Amino acid sequence: MILDFSFWTKASTRRKRIYTAIFIFAVAFILTVIGSLVPVSSQQAQQTSKQLNQTVNQHKANGTLPEYIFLNNFSICLVMFIPIIGPVFGFIVLFDTGFAISAIAQVQGVPSLLLIFAELLTPVFWIEFIAYSLAISESIWLTRRLLQKRVWELKNTALLIGLCAALLVLGAFVESWLISIGI
Repeated sequence: MILDFSFWTKASTRRKRIYTAIFIFAVAFILTVIGSLVPVSSQQAQQTSKQLNQTVNQHKANGTLPEYIFLNNFSICLVMFIPIIGPVFGFIVLFDTGFAISAIAQVQGVPSLLLIFAELLTPVFWIEFIAYSLAISESIWLTRRLLQKRVWELKNTALLIGLCAALLVLGAFVESWLISIGI
């Protein structure tokens, strides 16, 4: 079987960037699913769930939940932009996200895959995964362009950091709202 990569070789740079982001999105989702399939001890599941609930409840009580969610997600996203280190860090974080979902699912007594696929129904999943996929993709493009001594790629990086920030602000408000209504 011969793979046909003409779709890539014939694509414009913009289209290649879109293909890269879509590929990274798929890899990110697969790694999150794999993380959710890792067995979690009952004690670890309880501890993880308790820590998450304490953090959420503390920030809800302080009225700082959207800010906390944004700052947490944006700081993670910023690291994902770093050449070479960013994608590795990002994929580890996404695997760990799946592991946390596994812990929460165990405490709630539901299959982790059910919880993962329920997340697909929320706008927060799409907003955050798009932002993370853009960050990891840009890290790859930035690495390539810097190796080619094309420093103007930093302009694209700055624009994408701004876009990811906007997405994650939106995601933080949506996630806070969903938490407040009990979803």
